[in-house]
Amino acid sequence: MTDVLIRPIEACDNPAVAYIIRTVMPEFGADGPGFAIHDAEVDRMYDAYARPRSAYFVVERDGIVLGGGGIAPLEGGDADVCELRKMYFLPEARGIGAGSALMQRCLDAARAHGFARCYLETLTGMDAAQSLYRRHGFTTLDAPMGGTGHFSCDKFFILNL
Repeated sequence: MTDVLIRPIEACDNPAVAYIIRTVMPEFGADGPGFAIHDAEVDRMYDAYARPRSAYFVVERDGIVLGGGGIAPLEGGDADVCELRKMYFLPEARGIGAGSALMQRCLDAARAHGFARCYLETLTGMDAAQSLYRRHGFTTLDAPMGGTGHFSCDKFFILNL
């Protein structure tokens, strides 16, 4: 991984992270109803992940935030299940190992917070992301878990931590 820093989100990162989410999701057709792009937390990610058993990290290069991702308890799920949430990268952060490094940081945080499983939802067409998930040991589920409200997602994964 070339000269990138992965660090916890700070309040000043909120505009950059919102920009990334709102830029990347439409690139993959994930901008309609039922996608995370419409979640209220998009504009205040720092506050949303300052809650117990939650963590959000940003990928930064030369002082510029290029991506991010985090974990939080799965809404409507079992207490031992977290969700990998809002992990997106601008094109300049792709293919340099940032996704794998960020994934590892998120999974380490999930274990540190006492979760036994990590769930995620994604979309057909996000092939590079799905490949990353599989490389980290995630397996597919036939149906969604919890109650995220992301009814337009059509791919579901789980990992035993």
